[in-house]
Amino acid sequence: MVEAGRGARTALDLACEHLLGLQNSAGWWKGELQTNVTMDAEDLLLREFLGIREPGATGRSAAWIRSQQRADGSWANFEGAPGDLSTTIEAYVALRLAGDAPEAGPMRAAAAFIREAGGLERARVFTHIWLALFGAWPWDELPALPVELVLLPRWIPLNIYDFACWARQTVVALALVLAYRPCRALPFSIDELRTGRAPVPDQPRSRAERWLVRLDRVLRAYQRHPWHALRGLACARAERWIVRRQEADGSWGGIQPPWVYSLIALHLRDYPLDHPVLSAGLKGLERFMIDDGVTRRLEACQSPVWDTALAVVALADAGLPGDHPALLAAGDWLLAEQVLVPGDWSLRRPGLAPGGWAFEFANANYPDVDDTAEVVLALRRIAHPDSGALRGALERGVEWLIGMQSSDGGWGAFDADNMQRLARALPFCDFGEVIDPPSADVTAHALEMLALVGRGDSDAARGGLRWLCAAQEDDGSWFGRWGVNYVYGTGAVVPALVAAGLSPSHPAIRRAVRWLEEHQNPDGGWGEDCRSYDDPEWIGRGDSTASQTAWALLALHAADEHSPAMERGVAWLVHTQRADGTWDEPQYTGTGFPSDYYINYHLYRLIFPVMALGRCLEGLELSSPSG
Repeated sequence: MVEAGRGARTALDLACEHLLGLQNSAGWWKGELQTNVTMDAEDLLLREFLGIREPGATGRSAAWIRSQQRADGSWANFEGAPGDLSTTIEAYVALRLAGDAPEAGPMRAAAAFIREAGGLERARVFTHIWLALFGAWPWDELPALPVELVLLPRWIPLNIYDFACWARQTVVALALVLAYRPCRALPFSIDELRTGRAPVPDQPRSRAERWLVRLDRVLRAYQRHPWHALRGLACARAERWIVRRQEADGSWGGIQPPWVYSLIALHLRDYPLDHPVLSAGLKGLERFMIDDGVTRRLEACQSPVWDTALAVVALADAGLPGDHPALLAAGDWLLAEQVLVPGDWSLRRPGLAPGGWAFEFANANYPDVDDTAEVVLALRRIAHPDSGALRGALERGVEWLIGMQSSDGGWGAFDADNMQRLARALPFCDFGEVIDPPSADVTAHALEMLALVGRGDSDAARGGLRWLCAAQEDDGSWFGRWGVNYVYGTGAVVPALVAAGLSPSHPAIRRAVRWLEEHQNPDGGWGEDCRSYDDPEWIGRGDSTASQTAWALLALHAADEHSPAMERGVAWLVHTQRADGTWDEPQYTGTGFPSDYYINYHLYRLIFPVMALGRCLEGLELSSPSG
């Protein structure tokens, strides 16, 4: 135990030194958000469509795409995943744009994989849209998404505010694109990717899905012969809606999908490329590029607020004093990032004063509960010299978060009561989550924050506690919406329940501890593969990773579980640490859309081990014979 404590202290010191060295002079931290090559393929397709694709940038993007191809010719959506049909199609078309010959070995392998997996005919809807933009897929074979959707009042089901904020922004932009049905032909054919077999539609699984399939047939007919006066009104409304939601950095929501589709939509509305809106949007994309002169890749999003809040909490857990210059600089930056204007969230909460924080550098329209909770937890650890400004920011953040609680007691990420499950059944929505219901991880962070700021006895906290207890899985774990997966959910919920007053001996806590102990790997770490969202055999299973091991340790520490499992987890972190103080983690442990889209947060491998080692170290030292 003494040796474990000493090793952990050395590891923690090294990790803190590395983390401190990554802080920007402005006070923030930001790690890369690595996703998959659809970001880079779609960037090339966007630039081809707009007529602005440049040879040098194209070559570097193509080099990155090539570097990610698997031995079987495919491209995957996360480390160790099987090849994905739609991702491979988009990568293949992008490389053809870059000049790669279809006869080249890697391209032949990719084409063979595509045909074996069902060809162009089996691609997802979003891939078919990209192909349709270039005449490689018929617009008539796409599910309907009439732009008139933007005219529906909010009391009618499937209005745009029934969709989650990320889906809402994408749907409005795409609906405008589909109203125009543009075609800018590729300079080559991709018939080698076709099987010649007619697409086999998925069979409706419910009465609602059958009804929506019939509605889709009617709307497809309308798409071909719209009422022109209504169509014109809807297009103008959609255009205004899109323009009003552009962020200060030129993005839409700070995320790639609505960003690129909004650029295409406005271009189709005759916005020239030098128009301030399009110009800002294109310049903003460059700020999301990672370009080393050899390869070039696009981040789907950036996470400075999230990374900074987590880094502050981790460093404070590691023993950094609240008046440390690094924490004070982070505090100044976080205080300046509080969102003090209403956004889309205010439509469901019209009387609620703003006060949340967003994920990105600039996203005033869409602050979120998760970031707000973590920022409040971070700011309360900082001995900021302007106590009045700090207190005011904390009060605004807490009140906003309470006001964003859903009626069932849980918290979603961006909206309250965004639970129109009918939206999931639309034929158009075959990729990614499109609603924002409460989740265990977000609710846990909200509850933990309320408890630690002295609001643990509030009605909001009691509602969150009840929601979390009811959401526990039969095996003792919790589902992770924004991180992979049950290890993430359980690692978030257990500390929240204990902070809210649940005894470590409570049956819910003991069941969670037992689940974690049963899923510890023989090497002492924890890991869970992204496939756990689809295949129960992967739940709690996967190669050990630094971030997931840390999440498990955070739960065990909160449960006062100074057990052999905790000791082995700490030892795994100590023994796998790199000489520079961080950890290798090629695995993706962040979740964008369960089952569809995953993220490798490059700072998770450092921030969460610092947090876990900082909290566990005292327990290891106190339990030693000389402690």
